[in-house]
Formats: sequence, C-alpha cells, structure tokens
Amino acid sequence: MTLCAGLAMGSCSSGNSDEPQPKPDPGKERLEIKISPAVGDSRATDYGFETNDKIGLYVVNYTGSTPGTLKSGGNHVNNMRFTYNGTWTPDSPIYWLDNTTHADFYMYYPYGSVQNVEAHSFTLNADQSSEAGYKASDFLWGKAGNVAPTASATSITAKHIMSRVAITLQAGNGFTAQSLANASIAIKINGVKCESTINLANGSVTATGSATSVVPFKEGTGYKALVVPQSVAQGNLITVTADGRDFNLKKEFTFESGKSHKFTVTLSKTSNGVNVNIDPWGDDGKDNGGTAE
Repeated sequence: MTLCAGLAMGSCSSGNSDEPQPKPDPGKERLEIKISPAVGDSRATDYGFETNDKIGLYVVNYTGSTPGTLKSGGNHVNNMRFTYNGTWTPDSPIYWLDNTTHADFYMYYPYGSVQNVEAHSFTLNADQSSEAGYKASDFLWGKAGNVAPTASATSITAKHIMSRVAITLQAGNGFTAQSLANASIAIKINGVKCESTINLANGSVTATGSATSVVPFKEGTGYKALVVPQSVAQGNLITVTADGRDFNLKKEFTFESGKSHKFTVTLSKTSNGVNVNIDPWGDDGKDNGGTAE
C-alpha cells in the first residue's frame, strides 16, 4: 500500500466535540496543518487507499515541553474526518494553534464514530470471502509525536494492527497438483473473536465478544484473512474442506498485531489429515508446524 498524499487543510474548528477549542494567536500568520500518511511496513501492504476512503485525525497540543493527553473530546483537533479523492480533504479546515506550540498527531483508518479513545470499537468481518469483505476488516493506526509547527506536511507512519493469515494449499499423498486445483475447497479459521476495542493513543488491540469462524478471501492460488490479535486455545484451528471431506488442524496459536502468519497446508489422504508448516512473518524462532487429522 503506497499511502503518500499531502493534505491541505485550514481552520480552527475541529472534529465532533462541542467543547471550546484553542484559538490561534491573531497577531501571527496562521499555519495550515498538512499531513502525509504512509504505511510503515510494506510487507503488510495489500492495497492503497481508494476513492472515498476516510481516515480520522486527532491533534493534541503540548504545554511548553509537556505533551498533552489524547482525550475523547477537548483536543486541539477531535476526530477530524478526511476523505480521499486523489488528495485528502477534511470535513472542515484546521490550523496549528500558533507558530511555536508542538503537538502529537494520531490517525486511524477506517473513520468511525469514536465514543472512547481508549476503547474504540471495531468489528472485522467473519465472512472475508469477497475482496470488499477482506478490505473492510483492515485497521490502520499511526502517531507522529512532538511535531513542531511547519508549513510542510507532517509525516505519519501508519501500521496494520490486525493480524493476517496467509494460507497456501499443497498436494500431498492421494492428491496431485491438478486434482487439488480441481477440488471444491472451503476453508475456515476457527475459534477466533471478530470484535475488538482499540486504544487510539497507542494502537493496542483487545479481542472481545464470542469466538466464531472466519472465512478467508481466495486470491490467486492462496487464501488470506485478517484476524483480531489474540490467543486461541487448543482446538480445530483451521478446517480445510476438500470435495466434502474435512481436514482439521488441531492447534493452539497466538495471532500477533501487525504480523502475517503463513500457513502452508499439505493435504494428504493417506495420513487422513493435513500436514501444516507455519512460518510467521517475523520469525519467532520456533517451529510452529503440526499435523491435522
């Protein structure tokens, strides 16, 4: 995902808080706030921003050299929405407080109604079998800290904070590459929670709600899905159904924020199961392989 865009903005009104906002020094020229968001780890990238995508932005001023605290309301800028259409356009323009006051910037995607910045609710799709369902399950968060007022765009490095699962099927005993390619395949990732709360101050994620199954998106010859970071107890972690026959991987696993976990699944009829090798995106130094029967 290449997310480089300069956002020209103006005004002092900010977001959806009804509380009074800080006013600029009328004796000085007002500096427009400009930002340039980018995804920090290109290995996690699937897509770039598209027309009508929306992000939210908070700006929190310093008091001297002391940073402010992100709050649900009363910040210098409160959850300002920007819409992408080749360039990013805010709902209403925003400015720096003055020419000297530093600030912290917090951005997130997709934009939503935030009731609590420490526990913003986000639910990813259990059915990600379509590209739209997969894309809508992504969440990006970024912060730029201690930024001095400038006429240049402020860079904000955003990261994917969900976990990604990438599944590849391989032919084992009893299958050929052709017979596997011709087989009717269905895949589920089981025992995972799709609801979460996100702390917009630090990007941490907490899984909530009840466990269910996630259906991944088929892209080319592989499958992928986004999962809320969480630990899943021992059980049928992945079910591969090939021509009506279920192959279950019995395993416990921890899905980590911002990481893509690769599952290479070898279907073997003679072993009555699935041989699975798992290589996490960031190597954890462990052999995560296993056998499903």
